[in-house]
Amino acid sequence: MMNVLRDIGRGRGIGIGRNGREIGRGIARGIASCSSSSSSPSLLSSLSPSPPGPPPPINENENENQGGDVKSMNLFSAINQALHIALDSDPRAYVFGEDVSFGGVFRCTIGLTQRFGRNRVFNTPLCEQGIVGFGIGLAAMGNRAIAEIQFADYIYPAFDQIVNEAAKFRYRSGNQFNCGGLTIRAPYGAVGHGGHYHSQSPEAFFCHVPGIKVVVPRSPQQAKGLLLSSVRDPNPVVFFEPKSLYRVAVEKVPASDYMLPLSRAEVMREGSDITLVGWGAQLSVMEEACIEAEKDGISCELIDLRTLIPWDKDTVEASVRKTGRLLISHEAPVTGGFGAEIAASVVERCFLRLEAPIARICGFDTPFPLVFEPFYLPTKNKILDAIKSTVNY
Repeated sequence: MMNVLRDIGRGRGIGIGRNGREIGRGIARGIASCSSSSSSPSLLSSLSPSPPGPPPPINENENENQGGDVKSMNLFSAINQALHIALDSDPRAYVFGEDVSFGGVFRCTIGLTQRFGRNRVFNTPLCEQGIVGFGIGLAAMGNRAIAEIQFADYIYPAFDQIVNEAAKFRYRSGNQFNCGGLTIRAPYGAVGHGGHYHSQSPEAFFCHVPGIKVVVPRSPQQAKGLLLSSVRDPNPVVFFEPKSLYRVAVEKVPASDYMLPLSRAEVMREGSDITLVGWGAQLSVMEEACIEAEKDGISCELIDLRTLIPWDKDTVEASVRKTGRLLISHEAPVTGGFGAEIAASVVERCFLRLEAPIARICGFDTPFPLVFEPFYLPTKNKILDAIKSTVNY
């Protein structure tokens, strides 16, 4: 395995794809050479195990209990439990990234190496392009490649691999080949002290790319079900995790193996005066604003989009047709943020039903600040002011 990872660190065998080179060719050769070494355990012997049995059905009625035992846990524990289930239920699944073998900087992968071994949970060099390129090759060989990017801010070196390789693999081969088993986990968003390089929300960059899915959970129960769905989905998925909620968000999570549907929004609270749409960590802020607005007699409908690409247009449209007003909020800068796409789509579909201009309460068009973070973020009071001004337009 070290031969493979050394080649990744040097930029070899990572499936760059230029001039028509086949993705994963170098990786396959590297794994084969690794297996022939007597100084390390064979990884190749585990690359073609028998396929697992069918996964549990996707839970269509999320208001029903998943059944079985439930346990109160925070978000990072729910992610960890989902990874345990993914590896345990599918012998073709692998987890890899920077520092994941000892648990990762947020402890999301703690205990995985001890249970599943270093052939299935292993560290990589500090090379995001190599991490994702390796994952593409691994997935192209029929495996479940679960790659971790330590912070979403570090995902940009892997942009070419995600956009020009993973997203286009199936399309350019006429569906003869695919890397649908690839899932890329990345912690995103503000954390209180992260500054320029540990606080960004880059989801909009990937929402412009056909061929991948973008998923952002808001809570432990959602994170577990959506991550398992992402790992088992037949398409590459970029899974952004709200790191500010890793230890703060706590709720009861079913211990069982369950999946939540992708590309289906959830109406968190029903209302009649205005529709609010968000995702990830921003939902808790928006919910606080809805509660405050209710004290002034304003009924807010709050929708968690959950999957940004492909997103659930029908649920949002139905809500806006009912309320006549829309407010979108996200941490990323307002210009070019995914909120603009939602606003444009709603105008196309619901123009004659709108009672007021669509409001966007988002981050400013600046690099993410350090001491000025409280001024940059779309806070409860900013959202509450926008709710009132939109309803009273």
